[in-house]
Amino acid sequence: MAEYLASIFGTEKDKVNCSFYFKIGACRHGDRCSRLHNKPTFSQTILIQNIYRNPQNSAQTADGSHCAVSDVEMQEHYDEFFEEVFTEMEENFAVKKTRRKL
Repeated sequence: MAEYLASIFGTEKDKVNCSFYFKIGACRHGDRCSRLHNKPTFSQTILIQNIYRNPQNSAQTADGSHCAVSDVEMQEHYDEFFEEVFTEMEENFAVKKTRRKL
């Protein structure tokens, strides 16, 4: 019995654990899902929520009305943001590989 349960863990046949969450770490049903979402105790991935501010959501004129941001401006803003964050993460948090001298 244990072998059978182990063989179906994380598959569509598993009626207890959410196979969708098991595969990608997110579930399309969210909190309404009837199956368990087993969250990993550790990961090599980090999540930094709300780090990017979309200029279309925050662009306002002096009178408080929203101003339109073009697609080109949006792409430039995102590219600058990505480059800055990537460079910062690479410089400060990248694992440095060193060679041992024999």
